[in-house]
Order: sequence, then C-alpha cells, then structure tokens
Amino acid sequence: MEASVLNINGQDTGRKVVLNDAIYAIEPNDHAIYLDVKLILANKRQGTAKTKERSEMSGSTRKLGRQKGGGGARRGDINSPVLVGGARVFGPKPRDYSFKLNKKVRQLARCSALSYKAQENAIIVVEDFTFETPKTKSVLEVLNNLKIAGKKTLFVTPASDKAVYLSARNLQRVATMPAAALNTYQVLNADVMVVAESALAVIEGNLVK
Repeated sequence: MEASVLNINGQDTGRKVVLNDAIYAIEPNDHAIYLDVKLILANKRQGTAKTKERSEMSGSTRKLGRQKGGGGARRGDINSPVLVGGARVFGPKPRDYSFKLNKKVRQLARCSALSYKAQENAIIVVEDFTFETPKTKSVLEVLNNLKIAGKKTLFVTPASDKAVYLSARNLQRVATMPAAALNTYQVLNADVMVVAESALAVIEGNLVK
C-alpha cells in the first residue's frame, strides 16, 4: 500500500511511501481491539473509591428500639444501613482494575485499528516538521492546509516534540503523541491521523518483529 507524502502546506511533494501491509492492510480483529481498549481504560482508573462499612462507623452500638411491636422494620444501632447517615452495604473498596493482556494481542489490536484507518483513507503522511515557537495558530494553519479543520485529529511525531505538543494542547479536538506511545484507543478515537514520515519507521519497528 502506498501513500503520498504532503508538506504541512498541504502540497504534494511528489514522493510516496510504502505502508507495510502487515500493519495497515490486515483483516481487523474486533475482539483484540475490544480487549486492548478495555485494558487502556482500566489502567486509567484510580480505583480509590471507598465507603465505610458498618464495622468502620463511629457511634453507639445500642439497639435503638425493641425487636417487635414497633410497627416498622427491625432496627439495630445508629450505624444501621437502613438509617439515614448509616453505613453502606457492599460499598466500593480500593482496588486495582488492571489485567494482563498478551503482547501479541495488543500488537494485533493496534494493527487492526491502523488497518481500519487505512481503509477509511484517514491516514495523512506529511514531511517531518516542527515549530520554532509553540503557537496554537501554527497547528490551525496546518489543519486548514490539510483540509481537516474541525475533525478530531491525532498528530503522530517520530519522538516527543514539545513545540508541537504545546501548540496543540489548547485545541479540544487535537491530540499529539510520539509514535512509540501510539495505542489502539488513541487511533480509534481520532477521525484522522497526521503521521510524520519518520514516525512510520518507528511504528513499524514496534509492531513488526
């Protein structure tokens, strides 16, 4: 599969790059994508929610009313879950939401996500670029030149680029990511990917062994 290389002005440079079919032209595996996205979102959860159970509440253990004859439900002490301000039954406890997923499954998920983008013609390859100074206006100009303004866009750079990151961080529908950190969730979450030419080699090095 070939893709034309554009510059950040949106002009065709006349060069083409070959996109590895083992990454961009496979039969996508939806279940692998589901598992990898689930893992990524699970790893973002703090798991620090906590409520007090009956044994952890402060308060008297005196029984508030007699067992029978009151006309209502049985009530224990002031910490009873049936009372306002009482303990919570089976409340959340601190826990780790992460789980193990094989490396090959994660690689398959990323290749599947990239193949979906390639099928949708949602991958734009551009010459390597950076900005002299961080300016949001610079990113907006690139988006307009590439005719993708208003779309949810993911810029993939060969390495971490502070100028590009700072220029794009104020734009709600634009994200940046170094190629080595590319993941399934970010790929699927974007409408279009703008990939720097040198980043293709990094992606291929991570996904094809």
